[in-house]
Amino acid sequence: MAIGSNIRTWFDGAWHDGDVAIMHAADHGSWLGTTVFDGARLVDGLTPDLDAHCARTNRSAKALMLTPTVSPEDMVQIALEGLAAYDTGAAVYIRPMYWAIDGDPSAIIPSPEKTGFAISLEEIPMPPPEASVTLTRTRFRRPVLESSVVNAKAGCLYPNNARMLAEARAKGFSNVLATDALGNVAETATANIFMVKDGEVFTPIPNGTFLAGITRARHIANMRADGISVHESVLGYGDFENADEVFVTGNMAKITPVTAFDDVQYQAGPVTKRVHDLYWDWAASTA
Repeated sequence: MAIGSNIRTWFDGAWHDGDVAIMHAADHGSWLGTTVFDGARLVDGLTPDLDAHCARTNRSAKALMLTPTVSPEDMVQIALEGLAAYDTGAAVYIRPMYWAIDGDPSAIIPSPEKTGFAISLEEIPMPPPEASVTLTRTRFRRPVLESSVVNAKAGCLYPNNARMLAEARAKGFSNVLATDALGNVAETATANIFMVKDGEVFTPIPNGTFLAGITRARHIANMRADGISVHESVLGYGDFENADEVFVTGNMAKITPVTAFDDVQYQAGPVTKRVHDLYWDWAASTA
């Protein structure tokens, strides 16, 4: 499913122009959902945390009992080689991925002997500066490790996210504020969540029900280095209803202000703006 344009695909040891077919109908990943991926970004010639995203691709593969076949270092070099074909200033989504090809005699457990690998590059513009999201409650919950592979960025987790988003959009909102099985706020359907109260920042403590994202960790490190107090805490809906600012973070947009949670309205405030600036200052410093 292409969501961008100007696609390039690394597969079978070479770069190809276009959205190349990479899976067969009988591949384990095709009919049993054993797929993992990650996402990084090229923006203004910068690839922030590309190495961390590539390393997580391999961790996700292992969580799904897949055997990684490309080192994170080689993955970075392959991606950079493919990105060299894009125009200066292009905004590109970088998606390395693995899938199982064969299974064991039961057909259910993926075979360690054969793992598919590809990288997809797509031009996808960064959201405009005025972009924001609105959130609502959802009846769907984040799963736990005992029932789902929540320690991986796995394709099989996304149908649950999709039904959250469908519910939100049916109610006139763009995303949800999802909770875990105990009712503690975990994340949105697509990104990690932060709130600001009296100048201090709070975010749900990782409890094994959601991926504590690479971009999330980068923002936390940047804020703490800047002297902003950041707390990883158990949070509920009430905390967000009383927040001064709320923002979401993830690779696709890096940081986006939240302007509503059900009937509660927010402004894109000074802390959100500061976190945005800190991130891009940090990214530029790594060039």
